[in-house]
Amino acid sequence: MLIGNVGKEPLIRYVAEGVCTASFTLATTTPGYTLPNGTQVPERTEWHNILLWREQAKTVERFVRKGDKLYVEGELRTRSYTDKNGNVRYITEVWGTRIEIFNYRNSEAAAQPETPQQPIESAASQPSADSDELPF
Repeated sequence: MLIGNVGKEPLIRYVAEGVCTASFTLATTTPGYTLPNGTQVPERTEWHNILLWREQAKTVERFVRKGDKLYVEGELRTRSYTDKNGNVRYITEVWGTRIEIFNYRNSEAAAQPETPQQPIESAASQPSADSDELPF
C-alpha cells in the first residue's frame, strides 16, 4: 500500500486483444525529523514503478496526471532484462490491484469552459420585503 504523487505522465499502452496497461512512477516521502540527541534526519523520497492493467489502467488514462496524489495497492514483482551493453538489470514494480485518486480532477469537465450560472428565480417572482408572504 502506497500513498504518493505521480512523478510523470502515465504511459498508456494497449496490448493483445485491446487490454489496456498504464505505467508511471510514484513518489512517496518520509518526513524528516530530529533525534533526541539533536541529530537531524533529512526527508527521504522513494520512487516506485507502478503498473496497472485493464479497468484500473483505463481509469488512469482518463483521470490521472503528473503531480496527482494517489493511493495504490498491489504486489511487488521483480523482473530482469539485458541492457544494450549486455548487462543484466533488475527492476522492481508494483503491480497495482487497486487505486484511489485523492485529488480527483475530471479531465473531460476541466476541458469544457464554464457556463455562467442561471439564477434560480427571477427578482419579480420573489416577495417584496414588506410582504407577509413566505417564499415557500
